[in-house]
Amino acid sequence: MSSFWADPANLPHATKIHPALTSFADEVCATVARLFAYVGTLALLAILGIHGWDQLAVETDAPADKAGWSVADRSYPAFALSQLDPAEKSVTYIILRHPEGGRRDIFHWTDGNEKPTAELEIYRLGGENDPSQAPGADIAARLGLPSALALEAAGVIRSKFGNVALLRQAGANDAVACLGFLKSIDDPGLKISGFSCQGDSLPARRAAVGCMLDRLMLLTAGNEPKLAELFAGAELRRGTCAMPGTSGASADWVTSAEDPHLRGPL
Repeated sequence: MSSFWADPANLPHATKIHPALTSFADEVCATVARLFAYVGTLALLAILGIHGWDQLAVETDAPADKAGWSVADRSYPAFALSQLDPAEKSVTYIILRHPEGGRRDIFHWTDGNEKPTAELEIYRLGGENDPSQAPGADIAARLGLPSALALEAAGVIRSKFGNVALLRQAGANDAVACLGFLKSIDDPGLKISGFSCQGDSLPARRAAVGCMLDRLMLLTAGNEPKLAELFAGAELRRGTCAMPGTSGASADWVTSAEDPHLRGPL
């Protein structure tokens, strides 16, 4: 018979952990592991969500400069062109407005095959205007070129709005190159731009651009007295328009400034 005072360390169950304690410890370890896995999964989903949101924001912001423009069907035309050439098969007039105040009046001409032959845009600047944009970027896009870097200076012409810079595709053949043009006016904030593919030679295309600008008339200035003042002064400087394909003295007023290099901003 064992002594009542026997050493507890020598008892058979003294070195064993109770099964209930072992099961509880296993449960705690398993729960902690599941919590770590759950938190890790949530963190991964959060990272993927933030990355996806950033990508969506970048894609949404990319065309932001164009997103605000919309067709103003209820706006009245503010401009017209006089002495229309019967050879102009089709002309459309579109008005675009921007919530920040900008307005674009666009004339667009096509031939019998619906191929663009000329375009004239009068852009009244609003808060949406980006001064850092490269001059001629819009013209390059209209001519189907990747950027303003694909354009080169093609001299200037004199018009009733003053000297107008001419642009064309870099390295293009004079016989086939369409001419772009750009005139910026600080007060009032205005840009007159476009292109012309009319005429069989470079002088004829210069004359076509000059005629287009010479024929531009203001119908209504709205609440912009400085715009009315600009066109009133321009009418006093109107020249004799030489239509595309003409040559000689009648075209001198638009071709006499044929070769000067461009100076300063467009």
